Amino acid sequence: MRHNKKFNHLGRTASHRKAMLSNMACSLLVHKRIKTTVAKAKALRIYIEPLITKTKGLSTVGEKTHAQRVVFSYLQNKEAVKELFTEIAEKVAARPGGYTRILKLGNRLGDNAEMCYIELVDYNENMLSASKSESTKKKTTRRGRRKKTTETVTAAPVAETTTAVEETAAEVPEVKADVETATEAPEAKADADNTAKAPAKENETKTDSKE
Repeated sequence: MRHNKKFNHLGRTASHRKAMLSNMACSLLVHKRIKTTVAKAKALRIYIEPLITKTKGLSTVGEKTHAQRVVFSYLQNKEAVKELFTEIAEKVAARPGGYTRILKLGNRLGDNAEMCYIELVDYNENMLSASKSESTKKKTTRRGRRKKTTETVTAAPVAETTTAVEETAAEVPEVKADVETATEAPEAKADADNTAKAPAKENETKTDSKE
C-alpha cells in the first residue's frame, strides 16, 4: 500500500523514476535550463535542490570530498558534479534556497500536457537585471503624486497675483508724482505771472500820482 506517499510517482517504477530524475538533474546543471512538463519539473525541483544545498558550508577539504561523493551517488556524472561544485556553488553561495524557477509555456499539442522551462535562478541575466533596476527605483504612491500636482497648480496663480499686485503698487507712486507735478505746474505759472504783473502796476500807480 502507498499510505502517506504523497510525492508524484510519474507513472513509473522507482528505478525508472530515479534514473529519469538523475538524467534531468545532470542536464539542468550542465545547460542551466531544460524544457519539460510541469509535473516532471516539480519532481525535479524536489530532487535537485537538496543536492545544490550540499555545496554550501564546506570549510575543509574532507567535507568537500564527502559532499562530492554523496552527490555523485545520485547523479552518476562527473561533469555535472564538477560543474555543481565549482561554478554553480559560487553563484548560489549567497542564496538561502530556491535555486530553480519554473516558467510555464502552455499545453503541448497531442496529449495536452502542460509544458514549462525549469532553470537555475542565478543564470537568467534578463530577470536579474530587471530585479536590480526595480530595486533601485524609488517607490511612490499615487496619493502622494496627487498632492504634489495640486500644490504646484495652486502655487502658480498665487505667485502671478502677487507679482501683479507688486507691479501695480510700484506704479501707483509714479502716477501720484505725475499728478502732483501736473497740479503744481499751473500754480507755479500763476505765481510767476503775478510777480511779473506786480512791478507794472506799481509803475502805473507812480505815473498817476505824478500827474
